[in-house]
Amino acid sequence: MKIYVGITDYDWYSLLKNENCDEVNFWKPSGNINFIALKPNELFLFKLHSPHNYIVGGGFFVKYSILPTYLAWDAFGIKNGARNLQELNESVIKYRDKKSIVDNSFNIGCIILTEPFFFDEKDWIPVPVDWKSNIQTGKTYSTNTFVGKRLFQQIDEKLKNQMLFYADKSYEQDSSERYGKEQIVKPRLGQGAFRVIVTDAYNRRCSVTGEKTLPVLDAAHIKPFSSNGPNTTNNGLLLRTDIHKLFDKGYITVNDEYIVEVSKRLNEDYGNGKIYYDFHGKKLFNIPENKNDIPAKGFLDWHNNNVYLG
Repeated sequence: MKIYVGITDYDWYSLLKNENCDEVNFWKPSGNINFIALKPNELFLFKLHSPHNYIVGGGFFVKYSILPTYLAWDAFGIKNGARNLQELNESVIKYRDKKSIVDNSFNIGCIILTEPFFFDEKDWIPVPVDWKSNIQTGKTYSTNTFVGKRLFQQIDEKLKNQMLFYADKSYEQDSSERYGKEQIVKPRLGQGAFRVIVTDAYNRRCSVTGEKTLPVLDAAHIKPFSSNGPNTTNNGLLLRTDIHKLFDKGYITVNDEYIVEVSKRLNEDYGNGKIYYDFHGKKLFNIPENKNDIPAKGFLDWHNNNVYLG
């Protein structure tokens, strides 16, 4: 298993430590560099800038995505480690080479983490023995190495009482055989992560209309979160804002053959809707390439039977 230790500042840590967040955006000021150090559900740790050479928390890696700051704010809000969009922009520009005024189309790299944890100062963990002072962004460790195993063990010990981190329960809990067989229980995704993974799964185009203007695209739950619908891509559709509203109100649905249906009630209730009836009977314009992201037929059936007005 891989573990990544990323460097952040004390203000980001201290703000989020007091927020009890279910997810956070560990952003990178540049939107030009990819992040490929971890696979989903692997461990990402927070190390403060020098002289605070300590690991102070972490979370489980969900996805890396390049987003404009306005969308990062819409998706995560204070979970970006900023109190408002202006503060987020100001924090980003502080680390950019180009010292210019930031606007709302400013792109940043978003390392999305779920189930974050933050240690009290008494529980901070000193950086591993091989940590170099010239490291600028972070360092990857493997639990196949002595240093990586030790780091995993330290984090595991800190989190036992928080019930956030588990080793594989199929073997004995003796530490001599425990480390090196690590397995993370797949954590739950938050609403912000759901929005980003659905947006990217549909390549940032509306599944019904093909619209690709990002500010008017919404990640819609097929089975609502309020009805115990999960934050998973196969329970999501990327929809233009107006389509999303009609979908949620039952005037539009998608059947289990991925055909769009528009209810006759739309015209009966509002005396209009011609532009929407043009989509009736047509297959979804845009479906995710990854088969695991395609809308699950069980969720579509639920929407047809419980929301759609027929």
